[in-house]
Amino acid sequence: MSIKNSRFTIFLLLLASTAIGLVIGARFPSDPDDQELSKSIGNLKEILYYIEKDYVDTVNLDKLTEYGIQQMLEELDPHSVYIPPRELEMVQSELRGNFEGIGIEFSLLEDTVYVVTPLTGGPSEKIGIRAGDRIIRVDGENFAGINLKNSDVINTLRGEKGSEVLLSIKRRGVKGLLDFPVVRDKIPTHSMEVAFMADDETGFIKLTRFSSTTFNEFKEAQAKLLGMGMKNLILDLRDNPGGYLDRAVNIADEFISSKKVIVFTKSKSGKYDQKLYSGRKGDFEEGKLIILVNEGSASASEIVSGAVQDHDRGLVIGRRTFGKGLVQQPIPLRNQGELRLTISRYYIPSGRSIQKPYSDGNRDYSLDIMNRYQKGEFFHKDSIELPDSLLFYTDNGRKVFGGGGIMPDVFVAQDTSDWSRTLGRIYAKNLLREFSYKYTEKNKKRLKAIEFKNYSKEFELSNSEYSEFLDLVEKSGIEVKGKELEKSESRIKLELKAFIAKSIYGNEFFYQIYFQGDDIYQTALQSVSRVEEYLAKSN
Repeated sequence: MSIKNSRFTIFLLLLASTAIGLVIGARFPSDPDDQELSKSIGNLKEILYYIEKDYVDTVNLDKLTEYGIQQMLEELDPHSVYIPPRELEMVQSELRGNFEGIGIEFSLLEDTVYVVTPLTGGPSEKIGIRAGDRIIRVDGENFAGINLKNSDVINTLRGEKGSEVLLSIKRRGVKGLLDFPVVRDKIPTHSMEVAFMADDETGFIKLTRFSSTTFNEFKEAQAKLLGMGMKNLILDLRDNPGGYLDRAVNIADEFISSKKVIVFTKSKSGKYDQKLYSGRKGDFEEGKLIILVNEGSASASEIVSGAVQDHDRGLVIGRRTFGKGLVQQPIPLRNQGELRLTISRYYIPSGRSIQKPYSDGNRDYSLDIMNRYQKGEFFHKDSIELPDSLLFYTDNGRKVFGGGGIMPDVFVAQDTSDWSRTLGRIYAKNLLREFSYKYTEKNKKRLKAIEFKNYSKEFELSNSEYSEFLDLVEKSGIEVKGKELEKSESRIKLELKAFIAKSIYGNEFFYQIYFQGDDIYQTALQSVSRVEEYLAKSN
């Protein structure tokens, strides 16, 4: 598994890539003071009229308008987007914390859909679909060996609540196919990836987004860990793209004592200006706190980590965050689509703007991440330019800097010592999960008899078992280069061990193994005892 790709980048591209029919049928202002606006709208309508009436070839007017809207919004900021009706439901489900479908976590292996796990309480679990089942046909049509993409699977299996889909399943040890008529239903999605005790006094919680359910999920996990003796907390916001502002404020309020600013906004006319404060007694206002961030932590993640840093409430560890500090207002449109228009900017308590610079409507944020990489920012803190003009101070007088994103208090360089092109190809073909799944199926009885604490300390693939993995790599068409594999061998074995643990013991135990090779997590554990000392420093 690679936790290197930012979910935010994928989500942003989804939003920015499509647009239709915003102008046609829209409700335009008729205020006489809007003469310039009326003139511009008139020009656009006139051009569309002549194209439809007189252009030599037949044109798709909606498609043409979609392109025009896309180009128009690209002259603004990177986050003002139009979401057409066909995409809106999927986008909203990310934040609502639910969607409608069959309720499975799946993986594409060898161009076949494998059920990783049926989601608890979902329709697939209720009807008897199991982890390891392979979906061979859907509604009688072949659904394996046809060059499927993840989006194909999602679009086919998701659907309106109450609709039925017939899945033909191949199950290990059973001859032929098993047919399961699955009635789609609402499927809850969770924004809390995992929560566990990292040691006797330190709890760990990982959040993947700030959705409608996030705060309740967080409170439940926090209460569980406090009941297990938690005195310190590590909150992992790495690769968390953000979401609802109020959920971020509520979580920050759990840590920050009352009547302190958490975030404020500024808009062009002052219409959308607001200040949000901590206002109630949180359940973790005094314990030692560490927030983990990286270049994939954006928006609401930056509000939480920035407020914690500015009020010297906890330690921020990792790498500079994404730098998304623009506020979008969703505006419903007549065609059932939605315009998300940037109306203000976020500022954290010290007065810093979270937003990184952009100009001329440049919305290709991948260039910024690439520039950071090429300048060496992922590997050396000194490579980050921090001019005095962007200097601010925390409550305790520590120096912090604006300019986009949150600079961590403790910088942890990206470790590429075990990276190789061969490993990248292994990730791309999902071979780690494929091998670990098959290995687990073959050895399930033996593995289930091992307690996790013993598995964690003692389990290791034998030389012959690792050779079986290398055989799988070669059969997949990847050229095996000895030196590259030697460089990545320890990483491969650790991640295989983590995936096997997930299949046998659950998601929590996957991370407990995976994090053994995670420098940011290990640095956090080592820094818990020094949190108060560090925050008292004047740097």
